[in-house]
Amino acid sequence: MRRVSTIAVAGIATAALAFSVTACGSSSEEGSKDAGVGLAYDVGGRGDHSFNDSAAKGYDKALKDFDVKGKELTAKDGDTDADRYDKLASLAEAGYNPVIGVGYAWTPSLTKAAKKYKDTDFAIIDSVVDAKNVASLVSAEHEGSYLAGVAAGLKTKSDKVGFIGGTDSALIKKFAGGFQQGLKDTNPKASLDVQWVQVGSAKGFGMPDRGKDIAEGMLSNKVDVIFSAAGGSGAGAIEATAGKKGTWSIGVDGDQYYDKGLSQYKNSILTSMVKNVDGSVYDFIKSVVKDKKAESGVQSYDLKRGGVSLSYSGGFIDDIKPKIEAAKKKIIDGQIKVNDTYKD
Repeated sequence: MRRVSTIAVAGIATAALAFSVTACGSSSEEGSKDAGVGLAYDVGGRGDHSFNDSAAKGYDKALKDFDVKGKELTAKDGDTDADRYDKLASLAEAGYNPVIGVGYAWTPSLTKAAKKYKDTDFAIIDSVVDAKNVASLVSAEHEGSYLAGVAAGLKTKSDKVGFIGGTDSALIKKFAGGFQQGLKDTNPKASLDVQWVQVGSAKGFGMPDRGKDIAEGMLSNKVDVIFSAAGGSGAGAIEATAGKKGTWSIGVDGDQYYDKGLSQYKNSILTSMVKNVDGSVYDFIKSVVKDKKAESGVQSYDLKRGGVSLSYSGGFIDDIKPKIEAAKKKIIDGQIKVNDTYKD
């Protein structure tokens, strides 16, 4: 990212400070809270063309707008909760404030860190941590996914649609549940094939080859629209649909039509269920570094608040826009109550 030399120097200083505090056996924070913003990505990190990149977009904008520095860390495959806690603790010990955990997998470690570092403002995305110094930034993924289901139901020609989830967590089942309902309400004849990249493990968000394999299997069974909520693994699914004429992928989190890393496949991306993580990250950082009044508690970003949406990039669903907008209005008005979990 930008200002590499500055970040590198800050990283060295952070490591040195964290080491010295640990060596002294200190259990409290030291130093002032002006090091900048700490951001801890989930597996895949910056460059996953999905969830992490959306958070990075809000982080980058905040650093620029508020003229603050930042430090980024990324969870690795196989990291335990203790490993994740160490990452958050290193940021807090070094004076980064706020500190943000990107993804529900940070829940146990961030809960522990918030309890210890009570003077640090934390935020977690896609989970709820009940603490006074934590903002829980949650989205109505099921509402946005319902609209993706409407689009899939209207655009499928084979009446066979697929969903690929990174794992079978409650969060990803929100995507699947909303998509399933939107599809069935729109096209009762359509069938839905749901598969998980890695059952019971967040590793499923960083396996693009596996995502591609699953998608190719679906395509061979005449599925012609695939929605992936699978982080980096979804990029593999997008590659697969781009390789078969007449099939579509639905992107997630960011507007993947404009993702530079997926530009060669953009004409096969029907739409994207945009989850405005960048907006929630930006708002939270602003509340701490500019407004000096940190958000806390549950901050819900739904369709009404603009927290989720369906993109029209590429013009591929312009012909069905009136029906999508009608469904959106019914959800906002409460006429449609969207399922928040997948039903087998």
